Order: sequence, then C-alpha cells, then structure tokens
Amino acid sequence: MKAKSDAIIHKEQAEYLDHLLPANTGLIAEMEADAHQNNVPIADREVALFLEITARAMRARRVLEIGMAIGYAVVHLAHGMEDDGLVVTIEPNDEMIRRADGYLTRAGVRERVRIEKGYALDVIPRLTDTFDLVYLDAMKEEYSDYLDQALPLLRVGGVVVADNVLWGGQVAGQIRAENQKASTEALRRFNEHFINHPQLRSEILSFGDGIAYGVKIK
Repeated sequence: MKAKSDAIIHKEQAEYLDHLLPANTGLIAEMEADAHQNNVPIADREVALFLEITARAMRARRVLEIGMAIGYAVVHLAHGMEDDGLVVTIEPNDEMIRRADGYLTRAGVRERVRIEKGYALDVIPRLTDTFDLVYLDAMKEEYSDYLDQALPLLRVGGVVVADNVLWGGQVAGQIRAENQKASTEALRRFNEHFINHPQLRSEILSFGDGIAYGVKIK
C-alpha cells in the first residue's frame, strides 16, 4: 500500500484505493507475505492487477517481462493471457528462479512461462520472439536500454509498461538518500525518453509507484 512517506498520491487517497480492492488470498497472498518478509521487490498489487487486466484486454499471447524475482507479476500476466499464451521472463538470480519455479508450478502456469537466466541487456538481443506486451521492472539505471533493445521485438499496437517510474515521489521531488541518486536520475531520463519516443504514444500513470504506459504506433 502506498500510504506511507513514499506515497505518490495523498495518504487518504492511497488508503481508500487500497481498501477498495479485496484482500488477496491463497497463493497470491502467500507470495505477497514472502516478498514482505524477505525484502523481495515485487509489483504493488494494484500494478499486478493492472498487468493482468491489460493482458486480458489485449488478448495477449506473448509477453516479455524484464525482472522476474519470485514470479508475482508473471502469475498475474499468465492468468490474464490466452490459454496458448507464453510469458518470457528474464532473471539472473538462481535463488529467485528456484523460488519462482515453485510458485509458478503451484499456480498452474509453469508450462506457459519460459525463464531466461541472465542479465537483461545480454538476454534481450538474442530473443527472436514477437511480443504483444513488454513489462520493465528490473535495474532502474538500465530502463532506457531495456526499452531500446525490446522495442524492436514489440509488435505495432503492442504495449510497454514500466514500473516504479516515480520512485516514491523522488523523480518529481527531492532525492532522499545518496544511494537513490543514480536510480532517480536514470528514471528522470527514462521518463523523458519514453514520453517523447517517436515510436510510442505514451503517458505516466500515478498509481502504484508510478507506471509508464505506451502503445507502439510505428
């Protein structure tokens, strides 16, 4: 819930929107608890639901995710996709892959997920798939490079979603700590690049931790 010091909307609005969504249960709630207890970065639940809704509305069959962690967003994406859909997800960490494999299996979607082990900037250039949706949620300093590498793989009419682009409000305000400077400045550059990209019709949405949303127009 973004109702604390790093909220990007007013506390009362954040609390209202959080309470409006019914609480998750079962495996999804277990994954949220795991991420919280073990400090694993996952999408905010409203962002994960947005991804599922977007995949469903597009009738997406091929999705590229950059930054899997324990597979929280993958489960939502797979649930929103066609039965013959495939999520290609990139993750360099062996422990994250092991844990995600268990969750994806239990969610009944493992056979519709292809995990590419490695660093995204090394993996993306060797992909040959054509994607309906690309989701960025890894190293913030590399977002612009992810976009430039992945955009040729996205079909015209396909969608790009990037998470955390307001970075707890720091992108539009003060940087709160020295160790946040590089990521904040990189996200500022990415947002400018994204909004003004000649191949995208795009905007920044102020929910979760800020979502960049764009449609490939050419």
